[in-house]
Amino acid sequence: MIGTPLPMPGADEVRLPELMKAVADSSRLKIVMALADGQFHQIGDLPELDVQKSTMSHHLRTLREAGFTETYLMGRSCRIRLRRDELDTRFPGLVDALTSPAAQADMAPVARVGSPAR
Repeated sequence: MIGTPLPMPGADEVRLPELMKAVADSSRLKIVMALADGQFHQIGDLPELDVQKSTMSHHLRTLREAGFTETYLMGRSCRIRLRRDELDTRFPGLVDALTSPAAQADMAPVARVGSPAR
């Protein structure tokens, strides 16, 4: 049993500008990277973002409403997955670009110009 689905746009309702706005936040992009395998995950399996529970809920809702993820309630827990097949069909190469080694390298902290090297 998968559980009760939370509302999300249909595959044909997903729009690229909304997807891009959703992953413009680095925390949400990290979540997309963690879900890139397209399998269901528990919320606790997601990367530690050092944010409050309400902020994490906001990030997950933003990704779901943009069309990146689908979420199912199972009692007091949730299962979430990237809508990988639907996204790959509608926007070929998008998920691969967002989860590529180059994209992951961009997530690493960058030394500020003029800061002493450590």
